Amino acid sequence: MLNGLTDENLRLFREGQFLRSYQKLGAHVSSLDGRPTVSFAVWAPNARRVSVIGEFNGWTPETHPMERVNGSGLWQVVLEGAGIGQSYLYAIEPPQGGGFLHKADPFGYYSQIRPETASRIWDLSRYVWSDGEWMGQRGQAQRADHPMSVYEVHLGSWRRRPHENNRWLSYQELAEELPAYVREMGYTHVEFLPLCEHPFDGSWGYQTTGYFAPTSRFGTPDDFRYLIDRLHQAGIGVLMDWVPAHFPIDAHGLGLFDGTHLFEHEDPRLGVHPEWNTLIFNYRSPEVCNYLLSSALFWLDQYHIDGFRVDAVASMLYLDYARKPGEWIPNHHGGRENIEAINFIRRFNETLYREYPDITMIAEESTSWANVSRPTYSGGLGFGAKWDMGWMHDTLEFITRPSEERPSYQNELTFRLMYASSENFLLPLSHDEVGRGQGSLWEQMRGDDWLKMASLRLLYGYQYAQTGKKLLFMGCEFGQRSAWNYEQALEWDRLQDSAHAGLQRWVKDLNQLYRKHSALHELDYEAGGFEWIDANNPQQCVLSFLRKGRAPGDVMLVVCNFLPEERGIYRIGVPYEGQWQELLNSDANDYGGAGRVNGIVQSENQGWNGRPHSIVLRLPPLSILFLQKSFFA
Repeated sequence: MLNGLTDENLRLFREGQFLRSYQKLGAHVSSLDGRPTVSFAVWAPNARRVSVIGEFNGWTPETHPMERVNGSGLWQVVLEGAGIGQSYLYAIEPPQGGGFLHKADPFGYYSQIRPETASRIWDLSRYVWSDGEWMGQRGQAQRADHPMSVYEVHLGSWRRRPHENNRWLSYQELAEELPAYVREMGYTHVEFLPLCEHPFDGSWGYQTTGYFAPTSRFGTPDDFRYLIDRLHQAGIGVLMDWVPAHFPIDAHGLGLFDGTHLFEHEDPRLGVHPEWNTLIFNYRSPEVCNYLLSSALFWLDQYHIDGFRVDAVASMLYLDYARKPGEWIPNHHGGRENIEAINFIRRFNETLYREYPDITMIAEESTSWANVSRPTYSGGLGFGAKWDMGWMHDTLEFITRPSEERPSYQNELTFRLMYASSENFLLPLSHDEVGRGQGSLWEQMRGDDWLKMASLRLLYGYQYAQTGKKLLFMGCEFGQRSAWNYEQALEWDRLQDSAHAGLQRWVKDLNQLYRKHSALHELDYEAGGFEWIDANNPQQCVLSFLRKGRAPGDVMLVVCNFLPEERGIYRIGVPYEGQWQELLNSDANDYGGAGRVNGIVQSENQGWNGRPHSIVLRLPPLSILFLQKSFFA
């Protein structure tokens, strides 16, 4: 066939099994008898006519009509005279007639920069990777018993050039600055907010039109590869937000693609997302599921992505999500579960883990749906991890309460341990906590500047002390004061203030402690990784517990004071006698605290908290302490 589509390809496509259909659909550069050519193929089964229009033919539909392919719903054509970088669209005449729809290529590798909407021809075979060392060992780096500390980044606002019309950095410029910063801070991974092509900056990338194209805002596809390459060379994993739950209604996008509801459900009770005014994929369609699976594999194959954070999973699971009674259709059992979406999610995870066992798949799932991060063979959804939205909500709810109310609400801190090992949890303090009208985390804390900073140090320390992997949104690490604005750079000038520099140093040292000490990460997903010493002192709001590794005696003692009052003499039971060394104290001078530290503490043979030995500590206000049994005499 004209562009290499075989009968077997067509059969697999109809059955939803053509998993790397991006290799044949879309625009592909090749040669014919030594002459450069570009083959185009698109799925538009209900169209009357389809043509390729572009700058190579004056955007005229009559010049390059496409041919139907054996009743498959696919159309194809091979052109001479089209080349890399040129823009194109599909002109699609719908079944009812009435003129052509102008659609971007659903499989396009590259796009014009918004507000222009055309796809651009690109050749992905030219880039030479230099990340072989990372790719060879990433399975080890991403094991469940290894640390994972994620720096969440929105590329358009991490840094900008204020003296150059406030422009954002290119992929190439980011490749020179971001890996060095992330490595210096001690993070193991970055997670990019969605970088698939999207028309509206204000969606932060969550309204995708190009599921195979990195956004052209920051450069070419090869430039994006270079950024990933450099991160990998620095030993940093790359996760990417991916959005299979919905897509925007923009005229050049997937909606009404061939004049019919091809990618989305026809019935708005199934096909329209009322909360976001977007469209919902038809997970009943084999071709649509094939499209999404091919997209996910594309980023793993072609961009060496190390895993995905899948957005808005809850909206996929429930037919009544964000809908009132009468606005949704029950499944064939009469329930609210979206059976087709559930089947897709399971197949999606099975497929990706089969093809790439060394990746990590993370669900943003905000409900109590069971077994999100459990294998599909045991009834789970098959993700590797799940965001712990409950921990995020409860902890922020508690730490933003007036101090006089906190003794009555300590269960907001302790309740998590009732369910902490039910899933493989990642604890997020993400873009959603600072970008939807709440203000920055610094603004959400109570009190004067000193109390706000002490509260942030305590909040981040408590996050790192809990079981589960960690995620922090950019700017939070140094206490950005203003709410995140996607159109502005982070407030890097704040680091000239010693308090903000101290908070950044605290996060850096938390990352180092978390990565160095197995007790803080080895059993992140297991109940045996955590043990309370005292969770029953609500009047003083002091919590103490152990984090534990697999080896006997591998423990880390953590003590938290959640009130702005110092405890000058505080006794805590410990499991071992001898000297206990304070490894981190959030009140240390280096972090902007008052320097009320403990150093090395000798245990006493006085039982306490049900333990045979105890130590006496000084607990600064709004502080967290990490101690380990000392190996020094």
